[in-house]
Amino acid sequence: MLSAAALKARARDLSFNLVGITPARPAPHLDAYLRWVEAGYHGEMNYMAREDRLARRRDLNQILPGVRSLVMVGLDYRSAPLPPSVLTDPRRGRIAAYAWGVDYHDVMTPRLEELAGGLGAESRVYVDTGALLERDHGWQAGLGFIGKNTLLIHPRRGSNFFLGMVLTTAEFDAYDRPGPATRCGTCTRCLVACPTNAFPEPHVLDARRCISYLTIEHKGVIARELRPLLGNWVFGCDVCQDVCPWNRFAVQTQLTEFFPVNADRAAPPLAELLALDDASFAERFAGSPIERIGRVRLMRNACVAAGNSGDATLIPLLQSLLSNRYPLIRLHAAWALARLAGPEAGASLRAALSSEADPDVRAELAACLEEAGQNR
Repeated sequence: MLSAAALKARARDLSFNLVGITPARPAPHLDAYLRWVEAGYHGEMNYMAREDRLARRRDLNQILPGVRSLVMVGLDYRSAPLPPSVLTDPRRGRIAAYAWGVDYHDVMTPRLEELAGGLGAESRVYVDTGALLERDHGWQAGLGFIGKNTLLIHPRRGSNFFLGMVLTTAEFDAYDRPGPATRCGTCTRCLVACPTNAFPEPHVLDARRCISYLTIEHKGVIARELRPLLGNWVFGCDVCQDVCPWNRFAVQTQLTEFFPVNADRAAPPLAELLALDDASFAERFAGSPIERIGRVRLMRNACVAAGNSGDATLIPLLQSLLSNRYPLIRLHAAWALARLAGPEAGASLRAALSSEADPDVRAELAACLEEAGQNR
């Protein structure tokens, strides 16, 4: 039987801002998660619906035999604020605040492993990489309540923190208790502010419409009707957190690794994103969460943001991307070019159509020409 107080002190020494301990039980809202999957709200994240993953969520012993306890930790990531004029500049591509610095997995995982190593028991460490409902378990461990935007919110820190977890066979002399399931009251700011109406009801997110999903998890073509709603977001989205009243209590992180090196890291100029090659992408985003989506998806997102920018100086770059080797980039560049140049894009689009072999890109080019009345 281990000391919960000693474990929490050790977690704080390792820079974790929140820590709670709960008995190892299935997530209390597992049935709601299963209904969410059945409704298809997980989109292309098929790993969330795999039967072996569902079985692990139903029985944590399938992850770690003999598991007795879950240690949940939170790590603040809010950094120094940047001027709204930078973040909302349509000529820049906006990046979610959690990705302004280094990859949080690289910061949290070694600390969690060190924390687990001192337990003297079988343990497994996860930073959103396992078949676990971290936010639900975080609520179980007393780290906050679940907001209508589905995020875990601490009443004195808001929601700008990462979650990590240690599954362990160790038992503790005290366990934390969950607080209220939610403390949102009648507030609906997050639901109303979502640009894509991704919340069909409170506490339910349709990932297929979520900007974070579309710019990060979604690997294919972004639906035409959603593209204008993405604004200048190129990686993730902070809207439902930015409008949340609880985030007025968010605490600035003490870890400078999560700070952007400059404003261009948080909101890089679209002209620079549209000109990326493999070498410049690797140099610019190595060690960042953005690295994992790769250059092609980031440039796809930048094309959509360019189409929403109203910035005619981007037209030559988009024209050059009509011959890019990747169909995903060509398709979204065509849409953006048509948005910015209007009928004047006709010649470039027709030339691209005459040599285009990919059926999806051809369909996009034809649709752009049709809308511009240039299909003859």
